[in-house]
Amino acid sequence: MTEQNGNYNGLAIEVLGLTKKFGDFVAVNNVNFEVQRGEIFGFLGPNGAGKTTTIRMLLGLLTPTSGTARVVGFDVIKEPEAMRKRIGYMSQKFSLYNDLTVEENLNFYGGVYGVRGRKLKERKDYILKMAGLVGRERELTRNLSGGWKQRLALGAAIIHEPEALFLDEPTAGVDPISRRAFWELIYELAEVGTTILVTTHYMDEAEHCQDLVFIQRGRLVAKGSPEEIKVTKMHGDVIEIDCDDAARAIQLLRDLNIFEEVALYGSLIHVVTDNLPEHLPFIKKTLTEHGVQVNSVERIAPSLEDVFISSAREAEKVIGR
Repeated sequence: MTEQNGNYNGLAIEVLGLTKKFGDFVAVNNVNFEVQRGEIFGFLGPNGAGKTTTIRMLLGLLTPTSGTARVVGFDVIKEPEAMRKRIGYMSQKFSLYNDLTVEENLNFYGGVYGVRGRKLKERKDYILKMAGLVGRERELTRNLSGGWKQRLALGAAIIHEPEALFLDEPTAGVDPISRRAFWELIYELAEVGTTILVTTHYMDEAEHCQDLVFIQRGRLVAKGSPEEIKVTKMHGDVIEIDCDDAARAIQLLRDLNIFEEVALYGSLIHVVTDNLPEHLPFIKKTLTEHGVQVNSVERIAPSLEDVFISSAREAEKVIGR
């Protein structure tokens, strides 16, 4: 029986066998995961992997083809309206009304969620301070920068103090400083017990999550904490190369056709190999012989991006069979 007063068990989100088909296309395929109360949970995957479809099912906006899910104690299929009153949602488009002022947007969303009177004033005061928008209450939303719109959209999503908050690519298209400031706000919300599920394709953001899942072509290919995933899901070792001509070095190494992955990370090159003892000296020798000055070649701990690429490649081999 569903608890109606928030006293559900320690799981804020429970997903079991969740599947969504559109005709013959399987957008989400037998997905299973759990999110603890008060946790920051990352949902990662490339565009078209099934992230947004999954979130729309968890919000009760799409009916699953099969499987079940419970969010803050409510069955998303049988009790979507009761569930929505207890959750917040922020999309990457921010869902704001540009022709309304900052305060009018907050008033509107307060009304949608039934927040009125003194409570609405308290929540608006809190949100304006949290978002750094004090003094801009009467400014038209269209005139705000991307970072300010992002914070206002977050405020609108939490005006009713939801128990769980869904953020779908919330930092897409904003500058790095705004991204960092936004994550500070996410931490503050988690510290007071809000459960947060966030989709992102920024691997540095994924590092901030307590638990993660990777989704690829509708299937989960990895799950666990960032450190657990790095330990259990990395296929091969990562070699980092610092040299004077990265573009030429990458082409030389790819032409060898013996490495799992050769990719540029900033000004450095990451090579994934399943034969570290042989390939480590071979890389330096090959580049040097072709006139590339090598400053360093060393094995490093994999980044989450390394693991994500490795997991996605392994999944493609399985899915493609």
